[in-house]
Amino acid sequence: MPSPASSLAATRKALRRFRRNRRGSAAVEFAIVAPIFFALLFAIIETAIVFFADQVLETVTQDSARMIMTGQAQNAGYSASQFKTYVCGKVSVLFDCANGIYVDVQSYPQFSGVSINDPIDGSKNFVPPNNYSPGGPGDIVVVRLFYQWPLFVTGLGYNIANLSGSKRLLTATAAFRNEPY
Repeated sequence: MPSPASSLAATRKALRRFRRNRRGSAAVEFAIVAPIFFALLFAIIETAIVFFADQVLETVTQDSARMIMTGQAQNAGYSASQFKTYVCGKVSVLFDCANGIYVDVQSYPQFSGVSINDPIDGSKNFVPPNNYSPGGPGDIVVVRLFYQWPLFVTGLGYNIANLSGSKRLLTATAAFRNEPY
């Protein structure tokens, strides 16, 4: 049976060897840094995708609003559902148009009368506006499109959600005066 002094010396020798050995230190350091790195990477990717989707929604809004501004929607007698169908024809694969995009079109006699209500209530729920009034020649029109974008990285401490259920309300707006058609 080894003496306690020799076992203590063997333990000290093993600890010294362990302290000097650097093999595997990179793996340990990576294991410490990896969760933070991947959380940051996924947050950056999700933010970029949200900005891209918002820009696509802005482009679709501007293109669709031109239909009202030039009087084509009014002359064709478009209803709210027909205008939404027109909007859906311009939307890319990013959105579920039939179930996800909400269209709000309001007309006003002058710019000073424009009143925009926040579609998010106090409980962070989306209250979809249900207006379709494209106006006539010379009227001021505000076209808004809404989409509830699902977020996935919110559980990692990065939260850009403005709706309950880890969703971000994307909003695109076009305000203009109708042309004299």
